[in-house]
Amino acid sequence: MGRERGRQGRHGRQEGFKEEEGGFRDTVVKIVRCAKVVKGGKRFSFGALVVVGNHQGDVGMGYGKANEVPVAVEKAIKDAKKNLLNIPLVHGTIPHRVEGRYGATRVVMIPAGDGTGIKAGSAARAILQMVGIQNVLTKVLGNTNPRNVLKATLEGLGRVRTRQQIEELRGVRLS
Repeated sequence: MGRERGRQGRHGRQEGFKEEEGGFRDTVVKIVRCAKVVKGGKRFSFGALVVVGNHQGDVGMGYGKANEVPVAVEKAIKDAKKNLLNIPLVHGTIPHRVEGRYGATRVVMIPAGDGTGIKAGSAARAILQMVGIQNVLTKVLGNTNPRNVLKATLEGLGRVRTRQQIEELRGVRLS
């Protein structure tokens, strides 16, 4: 695999991201435990929500389920690498205000000046960090389920266009 970086979390486990081959890093956003009651007791399964990115504009989100956490995380990483998006960045932020929607979740992202940092909740922050954005303001409206927030953030980032891209699409020169 790769080397692990991060910090010690509240509950004593290592938090942060792992560096993979090809410059991609991953971070686990949420681990979900599901219990199935059977004759002998409870049987647990796990779901992992993971974000993968290279801090240079490429990012993806994946979800994996298995009977053990490490296997679920590996499946989620594999799924995330299949669904990569390339987001254009301008001076460490997004070029314009954008809103992403998924279900009942809305995520509003506003470009910010140098030194502002990433003002976002944990789910949106994971994606924005993996993209390589350094300064942005966000607001999550509606449902705050981490999976929906990730999908809404990705949908919004997919709408980001640079000035050159807009000029090419319209076939005109913007002044």
